[in-house]
Amino acid sequence: MADFPFDVVGFDLDGTLLDTAYDLGHALNHALSLAGRPTIPLEDVRSLIGGGTGQMLRGGLMRTGGIDEAELPGLTEELVSFYANNIARHTALYPGGETMLSDLESRGVKIAVATNKREALARRLFDELGLTPRLATIIGGDTLGLDRAKPKPDMLFEMVRRTGASRAAFVGDTTYDVGAAKAAGLPVVAVSFGFCDLPPRELGADAVIDHFDELIPTLEHLATA
Repeated sequence: MADFPFDVVGFDLDGTLLDTAYDLGHALNHALSLAGRPTIPLEDVRSLIGGGTGQMLRGGLMRTGGIDEAELPGLTEELVSFYANNIARHTALYPGGETMLSDLESRGVKIAVATNKREALARRLFDELGLTPRLATIIGGDTLGLDRAKPKPDMLFEMVRRTGASRAAFVGDTTYDVGAAKAAGLPVVAVSFGFCDLPPRELGADAVIDHFDELIPTLEHLATA
């Protein structure tokens, strides 16, 4: 087990490690209702997730009539407050996620998270799901400043620095994740089951998986490619 080629594997959160679509969707629709807008079907919210809370709200407002910049800050905080209070009602690991994490841990691999979600929200979510003790570090979209979030590589450089990784890989589901990993010089795997903003095999990742039971053999293959 000790010869696994990566000592740290980093994950995006929304749409990669966790299926957060319904909880985020309910929060978005709460904010839209306060703005007098129609709600968006929960399945359709998936296409708005990936760039952080602010971008999701902007996308929802654009779909329902346009953006009023003056009301945006207040609606953002309403969305965040609702989400924080209902953060883990429907959210769970994707199928195979528990076994995948255990298999990485058995190989001595550190598990990290780099997400454009606010750090406080990410920590609260992992706390409620009982996953925090398994994570070597959690880096949110505001941890280093919003201007350094993905697709910039800064969060992944910080992940490597904090974990002392000699070789790291990243797993994500959007162009934000792939762009950040490529800019940081890290191998990147895309999951086809996430909130992909392009068809999965057009994201530009080094590999695409359809289930978490494919992750470890895929990482081993990438290391020898």
